Amino acid sequence: MTGSTIVRNRTDPAGKARPDPEIKVRNRRFGRGEVRRRWWLGDDPFASAFFNSLSISFPHGEAYFIESVRACRDSACPQLAESIRSFCAQEVNHSREHVAFNRGMVEAGYEIAHLEAAVIAILDMARQRPAIANLAATMALEHFTAIIAHVLLIDDDLLARADPQTAAIWRWHAAEEIEHKAVAYDTWLAATADWPRRKRWTVKTLMMMLVARNFLRLRYMGAIDLLRQDGITGWRAHLGLLRYALLSPGIVTRIVPHWLAYFLPGFHPWNRDDRALIANTAEAAES
Repeated sequence: MTGSTIVRNRTDPAGKARPDPEIKVRNRRFGRGEVRRRWWLGDDPFASAFFNSLSISFPHGEAYFIESVRACRDSACPQLAESIRSFCAQEVNHSREHVAFNRGMVEAGYEIAHLEAAVIAILDMARQRPAIANLAATMALEHFTAIIAHVLLIDDDLLARADPQTAAIWRWHAAEEIEHKAVAYDTWLAATADWPRRKRWTVKTLMMMLVARNFLRLRYMGAIDLLRQDGITGWRAHLGLLRYALLSPGIVTRIVPHWLAYFLPGFHPWNRDDRALIANTAEAAES
């Protein structure tokens, strides 16, 4: 299945025209029938646990993103409505592929049901909030996924030692996360068009702080749990995971400047134009 949005023209803070990228729906399937190594990323338990913990959150998280954006789409113009449709189609495919990826974890011997239950529980609590609050949370989480995707695609070494099909799913997912990184944000701008600027900034800032705390804490503890199942516990587990996340290659440290940009006046996800970054990855995903 292939679909696309109409490319919309914007103006960046310097007044320069900034077209949104085309959002394409690449209906790919990865690694079906393959046996994945337990430590699939270069035989590194910490690197593998880092990405495995992220993947555990994706199927239910992306279903939540779709619900949140759809619930606030009434204010969307026709072009944004088309972007929302493509966003939802991409997220459905991402969810399906990470269900398969997570099944591979189980086949490799990991117990992940309790980690999935923790994701479901926090999302169920989130759903009790007003629709606009869920959209704000989705906007913040989409920023997280986009900036992690950016780091993943600018540094080929991060997945260089991964199983080929496993690397392919992460690169495909990263490219599409960047492509649709502004959809939730633009839906928020449309839904809150009548809000005072201060109220809009305050709500999005407070929600990002809440989301950052919960997202990082749950994904960290998920990775620690997976390492425990590998027999890596105590200080060794924490130091190894923190070294990978903060120092070498330091994925979390590298996203901090991009995360902080979210709080600046005039922020928009496409203030950083990384269409050139995703071009080769996206083309490979379609082949």
